Amino acid sequence: MTKKTAVTPGGVEYRPSIKGLQSRSLKPAMWAKILTILVMIIVLFYFIFPIYWVIIASTKTNAEISGSFGFWFAPHDDSGSVWESTKANYFGLLGWTKNMVWRWIGNSLFYSAVAATIGTLVSVMAGYALAKFKFPFKNGTAGIIMAGLLMPVSILTVPMYVMFLHMGLNNTMASIIVPCCVSPFGVFLGRVYAQTSVPTELLEAARIDGAGEFRIFFGMVLRLLAPAMVTIFLFIFVATWNNFVLPQLMISSEELKPITLGLYGMASYFSPPYGQMMMASLFGIIPLIALFLILQKYWQSGLAAGAVKG
Repeated sequence: MTKKTAVTPGGVEYRPSIKGLQSRSLKPAMWAKILTILVMIIVLFYFIFPIYWVIIASTKTNAEISGSFGFWFAPHDDSGSVWESTKANYFGLLGWTKNMVWRWIGNSLFYSAVAATIGTLVSVMAGYALAKFKFPFKNGTAGIIMAGLLMPVSILTVPMYVMFLHMGLNNTMASIIVPCCVSPFGVFLGRVYAQTSVPTELLEAARIDGAGEFRIFFGMVLRLLAPAMVTIFLFIFVATWNNFVLPQLMISSEELKPITLGLYGMASYFSPPYGQMMMASLFGIIPLIALFLILQKYWQSGLAAGAVKG
C-alpha cells in the first residue's frame, strides 16, 4: 500500500506520516486544556455551592440568616456558639416535626431502595429480552416503551391516583413503590447494554450445554449487565427520592410521608424557622451524596454503554 503524497504551495511533494498525523490530532491544544479546566471548576462550584450554603444556613436562626453574611457562619462572642446554635436547630427540628423527620427520611430510603431494586431487575429483564430474543411485535413493543420517555410523569399521576383509589391502595407504601418501579429509560439502557455486552455466542453455547433461560439470565447475564444495573438503580433511586407530586396525591398519613412531602409541610408554615428547614434538607440529601460517591465508578461505565461501537 503506497502512501498518499501532498503538494505544498511551493511545489514540493511530501508524504505525511499517518502516525504523526494521529499523534497531532489526538493531542489537545493547550488552550483547550485550560478552557476545559475552567469550565469544570465553574461546574464544580455551581453544584457544590448550594450544598455549602445549606450547611451554613442550617446553623443559623431566622434573624442570623437575614442579618449576617450569608456565606459564612454567624458571628458570636464565644467560640462554641456555632455548635450550640446547630444543636438548638437540631432539637428544634425534632420538636417541630414531633420526631418525624427521621421517619420521613427512613420512608424515602425504603421507597427508593425497594422501587430501585425491583425497577432495575424489571428494566434489565425487559432490555435483555428486546435485545436478544425474537418475538412478534418486538419493534412495536420497543417503540411503545421508548414513547414512555416522552410522557411527562405528572400527566400520569392523576390517572394512577384514580386507579389506586378504586383498588383501595391509596395511602399505602405500595402506592409509591409500584409506580416508581417502571422506568422506560431503564429498559432503553438495559437494551443498549445487552446488545453491546452480552455475546450471542455465549448464550448459544449455554443453551447447547442444557442451561435454561432463567439460569442463563441470573447466572451469566446479570453479571455482564452489572454496570448498567448500577446506573439504572441510581436513576430510579433518585427519581423516587425526589418524587413529590405522586406522594402528595397518594399519601395522607404523617407516618408514611417521604422527606419531600415532609419538607413541603414544613415550608407551608407562616414564617417557619428556616435554619431548621435547611437542616432537614441537608439530612435529606446526605444519603444521595453517599450513594453516588460509593457507586460512581460503576454508573460512569454504565452511562458509557453504547458510546463506542464494538
